[in-house]
Amino acid sequence: MTRRLGCAAFLLALLGTPLLLLLIVIAAQTTPRPAAPPIETVGQVSGIPARMLAAYQNAATRLPQQVPTCRGMRWPILAGIARIESNHATGHTISPGGDITPRILGPRLDGSGAGGNVTAFPDTDNGRFDGDTAYERAVGPFQFLPSTWNGAGRDANDDQITDPHNADDAALGAAVYLCGKGRDLGDRGQLEAAILQYNHSQAYVEDVLGWIDRYSQLSTGTIPIGQHATGNARTVIDAALAQEGVPYSWGGGNANGPSTGICCSPSGKSGTHIRGFDCSGLALYAYAQVGINLPRTAAAQAGAGRRIPASAGVGALKPGDLVFFAYNHTNDATIHHVGIYLGNGKMINAPRPGTNVRTEALWDDGFAGGTRLL
Repeated sequence: MTRRLGCAAFLLALLGTPLLLLLIVIAAQTTPRPAAPPIETVGQVSGIPARMLAAYQNAATRLPQQVPTCRGMRWPILAGIARIESNHATGHTISPGGDITPRILGPRLDGSGAGGNVTAFPDTDNGRFDGDTAYERAVGPFQFLPSTWNGAGRDANDDQITDPHNADDAALGAAVYLCGKGRDLGDRGQLEAAILQYNHSQAYVEDVLGWIDRYSQLSTGTIPIGQHATGNARTVIDAALAQEGVPYSWGGGNANGPSTGICCSPSGKSGTHIRGFDCSGLALYAYAQVGINLPRTAAAQAGAGRRIPASAGVGALKPGDLVFFAYNHTNDATIHHVGIYLGNGKMINAPRPGTNVRTEALWDDGFAGGTRLL
C-alpha cells in the first residue's frame, strides 16, 4: 500500500502543483466524516423516557468535540440533573427529533417571591425562549436561564438551531456548562463543584448526587445489548416468562407453580384468595425447573449463590441471574424485592399486589446487585 501511494504521489507531482492542490481540495471536500459513536449503548432505565435517555447519551458522546479537556462525563450525571430539574420532561411530549411540547417553563423571576425567587432577573432574550419580555424564566428540561443558555447552548442534532426546549441541545448544553473550562467529573470533589455551579445549594447538590449514584448503580454507562441466555439460564427464563400475566399473590408460588398466598403484605393486601406468585415465589418456581431449591424470601435468596454487589453495576449481570432491590443497597437484610435478569437492562418479576407477573426495565430505586446460581 505504501508503494502504491508513493507512485501516485510521484505521478501527481509530474502533473503540476496547481492540479495537485485542486485534487487535494476536492478530496478533502468529498472525504466522508467519521460516523458518530452509537448512542444507544444502554438499555431502558426505569423512570427515564427512552428519548430523554438517548439525549443524555448523545450529549456524553458529543461532549469531547465541545470541551476536549473535560473528563469523566457520563450519562448518569446528566440524568441526575434532569431528574431534579424536570423529572426527565415527564408529562410532556418528546418528538423523535427531541423537541419537547409543551415547553417546560419555570416561575417568572420577578423578585416577587412566587416560586421561591426573591431576586429579579430582567429579560435577556426578548421572550424568545421563555415567552416573557419583561423577566426571565428557567426553560427546558435542564431549566436554563436564557442568559446562561446564550453561553452554554449547543446544537446537538445538527439542525443549525440551539434550542433549550430540544432534549438533545439541552443535554449537550448542560454537559458543556458542567464541564466549565475542563473539569474531571470522575473526581467527586470536582463533580460536586460543577453541580454547585449549576445551582448554588448544598441540598440541591446532595439530591442530584443521590440520583447520579442510583443511575450509576444501574450501569457504568454501557449495558450489554443482545445478550442471549443458554442452557439452564434459558430454562429458568423460559419458565418465568411462561408465567407473564399471572396475578401477584402475597406469599404465593412454589416449586410447582402458582398457588394461593397468605395474609398480609406490609400494605395490608392478602393473598389468601389469589392464585399466583409474589416476587420470591416466581424465582423459587423458575429455578426449581433446573433442580435448584431456593429459600422462600428475597433476602434469603440473595445469599444462595455468588453475590454480585450493586457497585459492580448492571453490566456485571448475566441473563438468569437473580437481581435484588433493597432499602439500603449495602445491607442485604433490607432486601425487599427480587426479579430474574433477562439481559439488556430488563427483568421479569412479580412487582406488587394488584399487578401481574411482567417484564420491565430494572428499577432505578434501590438496586442492590444480584446473585448468580448457574
